[in-house]
Amino acid sequence: MIRKATQDDLDAISVLHTEARATYYRDHLPEEEYAGEAEVARSREGWARAVDREDATVLCAEADEDGALAGVAAYSVRDGVMTLTQFHVSPARWREGVGSALHLACVADWERRGVTTVRLEVFEPNKRAQAFYSACGWVPDPDRPRHGDHLVLRLALPRPPRS
Repeated sequence: MIRKATQDDLDAISVLHTEARATYYRDHLPEEEYAGEAEVARSREGWARAVDREDATVLCAEADEDGALAGVAAYSVRDGVMTLTQFHVSPARWREGVGSALHLACVADWERRGVTTVRLEVFEPNKRAQAFYSACGWVPDPDRPRHGDHLVLRLALPRPPRS
């Protein structure tokens, strides 16, 4: 089940976010930069703000059998472009369709809103995520293919029909 996040989800979101980030930052960044106490607190505060923002959307994917949080996504308009700012699936739930279902829910919402272009950044060493995004139709951003140690990807959505 995919639903909007609430403040009650923050502990589970924080744990999932930290676990997911560890899978791609380990061996690339010092642990305190992605899983240290200060970073986890900063991240939780960011999620709390995102959940409450009227101009942002945070979606949760729950596991069918137990209702546990299996994935989370966040997006908002940045610099005039819809931006997928966070997209994480619990490593314990990889290859179960959670990411695909969550991505489809994001796309459906963007299409309802008439969004035609979405942007995201992915850590360059995170080849697993890059393969997932590529399979979902994301391509390198021709205007800005890199931002520091992240690749910038774009997804083109169909233009809404004219009334």
